Amino acid sequence: MKISCIGGGPASLYFAILLSKRLPSAQIDIYEQNRSDDTFGWGVVFSDETLGNFEEADPESFRRIRDEFAYWTDIDTFYAGEKVTSTGHGFCGLARKKLLLLLQDRCRELGVGLHFEHTVEDFDQLVADSDLVVAADGVNSQVRQRFADTFRPDLDWRKCKFAWFGTTKKMTAFTFVFRETEWGLFQVHAYPFEDGLGTWIVECREETWKRAGLDKLDEEASARFCHELFADHLEGEQLLTNRSIWRTFPTVRCESWRHENVVLLGDAAHTAHFSIGSGTKLAMEDAIALADAVAENVGDTARALEVYEEARFVDVLKVQRAAQTSLEWFENSGRYLQQVPERFVFNLMTRSKRITHDNLETRDPDLVGAVDALVAREAGAEAGLPPAFLPFPVRGTTIPNRVVVSPMCMYSATDGVVGDWHFVHLGSRATGGAGLVMTEMTNVTADGLITPGCAGMWTDEQEAAWKRVVDFVHTHSSSKIGMQIAHAGRKASCSRPWEGDAPLTGDDAWPTIGPSALPFGPDWPTPRAMDAQDMRRVLDAFVASAERCVRAGFDLVEVHMAHGYLLSSFLSPLSNVRDDDFGGSLENRARFPMEVARAVRAAIPDSMPLFVRLSATDWFDSEDRGITVDEAVQLSRWLKDAGVDVIDVSSAGNVPESRPQYGRMYQVPFAERIRFEADVPVMAVGAIQGLDHAHTIVAAGRADLCAIARGFLADPYMVQRDAVRRGVDAHDIPLPYLAAKTVR
Repeated sequence: MKISCIGGGPASLYFAILLSKRLPSAQIDIYEQNRSDDTFGWGVVFSDETLGNFEEADPESFRRIRDEFAYWTDIDTFYAGEKVTSTGHGFCGLARKKLLLLLQDRCRELGVGLHFEHTVEDFDQLVADSDLVVAADGVNSQVRQRFADTFRPDLDWRKCKFAWFGTTKKMTAFTFVFRETEWGLFQVHAYPFEDGLGTWIVECREETWKRAGLDKLDEEASARFCHELFADHLEGEQLLTNRSIWRTFPTVRCESWRHENVVLLGDAAHTAHFSIGSGTKLAMEDAIALADAVAENVGDTARALEVYEEARFVDVLKVQRAAQTSLEWFENSGRYLQQVPERFVFNLMTRSKRITHDNLETRDPDLVGAVDALVAREAGAEAGLPPAFLPFPVRGTTIPNRVVVSPMCMYSATDGVVGDWHFVHLGSRATGGAGLVMTEMTNVTADGLITPGCAGMWTDEQEAAWKRVVDFVHTHSSSKIGMQIAHAGRKASCSRPWEGDAPLTGDDAWPTIGPSALPFGPDWPTPRAMDAQDMRRVLDAFVASAERCVRAGFDLVEVHMAHGYLLSSFLSPLSNVRDDDFGGSLENRARFPMEVARAVRAAIPDSMPLFVRLSATDWFDSEDRGITVDEAVQLSRWLKDAGVDVIDVSSAGNVPESRPQYGRMYQVPFAERIRFEADVPVMAVGAIQGLDHAHTIVAAGRADLCAIARGFLADPYMVQRDAVRRGVDAHDIPLPYLAAKTVR
């Protein structure tokens, strides 16, 4: 078997080592255009978990790496004139040049052909002569570009500039430095990789870089600027250069990594921001998977590459998502500068969502204990309550903790009247300890129902049925209960999910309305574009439902402006193409939803909180398609001015073409941005998978409330369970359940 590797970095070297062990008869050649000791950058860093993968794959190369690396467990953060240390983390650093030389020596021992200062002149002939061509030619891969129609790459050039220096400063920890200057915020990512040498990456937003004049400086002048800027931290030691020019990080994604007998490896296929570790980690783990796939499918290259991609694609996607979240944290780190040092560091440690409150508590209980106490003190609560168990005062009420049962449609009402199912469903979550229980989307008119089984609030019978639920919650728990009022708009007149989840037909269907005569999807009915009379009727219905909420005893009201239902469809340019005062600009698209918000605010007591749920984005890359987070921030400012107390931040739903990037806590960054930029309390939602996530979000200051849906379907008593485990009083346990407090 003949295998040719283009690019002589760690990815192809490690792949060659592993496959040579598995298939000693294979002829493997590596072609690298640079010298054997020529490399960009200084050190690489691996976690304990990554090292475990290397040890299993090739103990000999692992032993050589282990003998050379620097190991540490601390992370030092210098911020606001203080140093905060977090411990319990395991990392090792190694000089990138040394890693290359170690892997090269191991390749030679195994008979791999190494060809340095060698450019492949006839690529087509190389492909024809090889059973497999491995393209590990880096972030600017020529092979990826050559077969772009197959790989379908997406390069996202980011907002920060960075320069990669070395330093002679002796470090014993991963080090972050945040420094405010007259030009803007600069931040350092630094770590040791051998005795007396370390990596020192300086990063700042592009506008800061330009204001500081760094765009006009050469490599040596940039090094002098950065040395002077961080002289107190460098303590007289040097900054070293090695092609330390300012770069913009590109997030590289490809829809596929294989073309016939050509496969992408490492940075050629995908990148992950340096703030979560080393791209070398991803590349070498790719190499392990590719070597396994090729060895197990000898003679069938197509199948080997398919197996490789299947084995790695999801894992790489997870790492990239974590890296992207971390990258965006550093792009926007200036928004957190008002946080006190301990909370800032907790925010930093949990930025990528891979480390959570409980995980960090295991690693560093002292830091988490200090943060918990600090967050409680800022909330005016007693020490000892973890973040999600802190009360949340809003207008004239206080929600006893930060955990919310998210609105979840049950599709089990009759003529809009809720029954025993809703009584048990919501009552059990209240007695289970949720601070706030939200009703399902409850519709203000009959034509606003999603399905015939949806709940309503436009008749006396519906109001009485809801009052029964409210009275139970108030009598038997300390939970607050809120109603989400809505109109389904063009997404109305559908069957229940278990009956097809599709538009109704024939006599079962009813006419739908929307901002424009645009159906939700190809097989959906066309709604009638609303006129002034329709808008008045719907607005009056929202007001009447809100008034019924007050009479039924609800603690708060939430107006639903998300997920493509009526008010949401006004806000999105994908569903609103009107050319009058209610379409076009954001101000016009928001006109009717804002009228509804102001009318509901006026209809309920001043002491009663008002929430609004928004879809913060339609999940399209293009800025001119769908509602954007920038628009959601502006809309939140307007809603705050209109008397809305909390923005409940979700996303998508306006068109079926939206492609949300799902993952744990995937919508929290939208809530966080609205909280900081619109200066309004927010409720986060979206794959918040329990109390650990909720504690993390609140402690980091990303949201004020955390709404959980599916987790509460599986465990109505998750709040009570976590409180008992921690030995705290997070809510008033119902008297018949007091015995649960003794269960540990």
